[in-house]
Amino acid sequence: MIVTFGKEYLRELYETEKATDKKHRFQPQVVSKYVRCVDMLVGAPNLEALYKFNSLNYEVLKGNKKGISSIRVNDHYRMEFITTSLKETDTIVTVCNIIELSNHYK
Repeated sequence: MIVTFGKEYLRELYETEKATDKKHRFQPQVVSKYVRCVDMLVGAPNLEALYKFNSLNYEVLKGNKKGISSIRVNDHYRMEFITTSLKETDTIVTVCNIIELSNHYK
């Protein structure tokens, strides 16, 4: 899967494991699990492969977040993303655009 980042702080967290703005600072264990989850998305050949990882709790959201998928980073945080499938020659490439790392219970 190809992973893109909808917001700059998400890219910074993945590449440097810290964000420059104070609003998006997370505990180190949350950041390391976020990086691990992004790596799992990159390594997944398609969305169906995410179902086999029970710890991710992959789900397609409903209601006002229809069209958005999420996976769990830990018990309190989840990563939300939008996927798009593109056809290149004979293969279908899935692009995953991460849009948010949020506290699931706020």
